[in-house]
Amino acid sequence: MTTSFGRVGVLYGGRSAEREVSLMSGTGVCKALRDEGVDAHLFDTGLHSLAELADQGFERVFIALHGRYGEDGTIQGALELLNVPYTGSGPLASSLAMDKIATKRLWLQHGLPTPGFTTLACDADSKGVEAELGLPLIIKPPHEGSTLGVTRVDHAEQLPEALALACRFDEQALAEQFIQGRELTVAILGAGAQAHALPVIEIVAPQGNYDYEHKYVSNDTQYLCPAPLEPGLAQRVQSLSEQAYRALGCEGWGRADLMLDGEDRPWLLEMNTSPGMTGHSLVPMGAKAAGMSYGRLCIEILATARCKVRLSAVA
Repeated sequence: MTTSFGRVGVLYGGRSAEREVSLMSGTGVCKALRDEGVDAHLFDTGLHSLAELADQGFERVFIALHGRYGEDGTIQGALELLNVPYTGSGPLASSLAMDKIATKRLWLQHGLPTPGFTTLACDADSKGVEAELGLPLIIKPPHEGSTLGVTRVDHAEQLPEALALACRFDEQALAEQFIQGRELTVAILGAGAQAHALPVIEIVAPQGNYDYEHKYVSNDTQYLCPAPLEPGLAQRVQSLSEQAYRALGCEGWGRADLMLDGEDRPWLLEMNTSPGMTGHSLVPMGAKAAGMSYGRLCIEILATARCKVRLSAVA
């Protein structure tokens, strides 16, 4: 049995709206690590306390949690306090990436392209947003993933219902300009100057509707990997994804979601700092296209586990 990683915890489950996906991700990661000879153990943060986590004696952990309390900097901060090395981004980058509004503002400051947007309070009058952003537009909760609470609005009369749905998951909503075109996603591994993008994936969903069902349940969605793009365009998309990743201070691994418009201009939508690792997930697909097995991908990610917060020595 591989002993270089010691006793490894795979954190999964959790308490977010993406719990079921996380259960699938964690189960897959744990099995893959064990198959690679790692002493890996599942730990459900939705059922067990931080005190129980501290008692497990994990020498490092693989975070396979999605959404709130797992991808938003919360568990990362707790692991820093426990001094347990962990995979993925640190508390600040995780928190920023989980907040789609903060992410878009930061990308704009770095001169990176992202669709126009505005924020809506849950009790706001949604009239007029279509004049600002045009139709169709997207309404989504800014602190959720996995397409939860997302609505494409084609007619102004749909706005109140779309806002209400988003507000089932969040305290405000993000209204975003809709980019007509091709849906792309790019996985990134590493940190800083060493961060590198895996092959671009194109997502072709029925009627262009890549919702929760088509993302995790249905087999109707097509994934083209590598995406059928001209080499120069593929490199541009990969480079933009790396820039977006670095701008947020991400490390370990992540996945950028983009749209490619009719003029072959890529637009950044969001960054995922703890992407899915299920049978339908995209990061393993990109890794496979790069010649990396699922098990090797898990090992590569686990090898980057560390505490990220650097404090000055206390006298």
